[in-house]
Amino acid sequence: MADYYDVLGVSKNATQDEIKSAYRKKAKQYHPDLNKDDPQGAAEKFKEVNEAYSVLSDETKRKNYDTYGSADGPQGFGGFGGSGGFSSQGGFSGFGGFSDIFSDLFGGFGGGARTSAGAQSQARDGSDINSTINLSFNEACFGCDKEVKVTREETCSHCKGTGAKNGTEYKTCSECGGSGRVRYTQSTLFGQMTSVGVCKTCNGKGKIIKEKCSECNGRGINRVTRTIKVTVPAGIDDGQILTLRGEGNSGINGGYDGDLMLKVKVAKHPMLERDGYDVKIEVPIPFTTSILGGKIIIPSLEGKLELTIPELTQTGTTFKLKGKGIPVLRKSSRGDLLVTVKVEFPKNLDRKTKEAVKTLDASVDQTQYDKYKKYVDKVKNL
Repeated sequence: MADYYDVLGVSKNATQDEIKSAYRKKAKQYHPDLNKDDPQGAAEKFKEVNEAYSVLSDETKRKNYDTYGSADGPQGFGGFGGSGGFSSQGGFSGFGGFSDIFSDLFGGFGGGARTSAGAQSQARDGSDINSTINLSFNEACFGCDKEVKVTREETCSHCKGTGAKNGTEYKTCSECGGSGRVRYTQSTLFGQMTSVGVCKTCNGKGKIIKEKCSECNGRGINRVTRTIKVTVPAGIDDGQILTLRGEGNSGINGGYDGDLMLKVKVAKHPMLERDGYDVKIEVPIPFTTSILGGKIIIPSLEGKLELTIPELTQTGTTFKLKGKGIPVLRKSSRGDLLVTVKVEFPKNLDRKTKEAVKTLDASVDQTQYDKYKKYVDKVKNL
């Protein structure tokens, strides 16, 4: 006979939690449904693992095993004929823990998965709802209050989610005692095994409705369209998600309500561009303003502003207006307004203007063009 501690891979001082954890791993490792290449070999290992756990999980049998080498104690070493272990048919006759573990691992024998129907009598959280909220550029920058329409499932107020008329016209299912789950015996490679499944009498609801609620037709929930007020925080950006806790579909049997997840869609500004919490704009200026300086009007989040351009401003120069950008999300600070100027030249010049430009060109010392001078020197040295 194999050493049960070795079979489960635990020490002789292992706690019950350690034994249970080890059993879960071994049972899953050797379950025949998960070993299609060698189901017979896996079945033997699986049976051995079950035998080991049936003894080591029972304190009395474990003590007998440790003392006498047999779960039956000094009376005999014939295996597991007692009422608490394997029955003569090879199944489980008294181990509720096996059923719970197997339900957790495999949802019952035969490879079936656990279904939502089996949990209908238990608390079930409501699902989330995904939708979109459309904002203007300024609404996203400074925040606002918006209203969105959402169609969701809500607990029927007439029957309080029971599905029964007035919330009272039902009785507890006698088959499952209101739990919605019953124990079933199934034939397996090892004989008869017990697992927990959905009560077929009440379809897992735990109650039998005598008269359906007319408002929800016995479903316990209604599909309702609601208008929900949404407070949009200042600084939110395109593509971010606003989460409204508890505004999704209603939970069942006391489960938590789902959330409303709103994806933010921000319209573009006709002139300004967002860059993080900064706002950028590119402004063309006449070449005369670049040379002589002057004032230009620029748009901002709060209206039009006047910007002074110093004389001899180079094209591509960026001016930073601090604190004129977007409010930082959930903070008191703000980004900046970045204005980049691009010098524009006229498409044509009349004779008088050309003469004026020639006079200007002649009056300017060529050494004042630093970049141009460096370029000319490099060309000469080629």
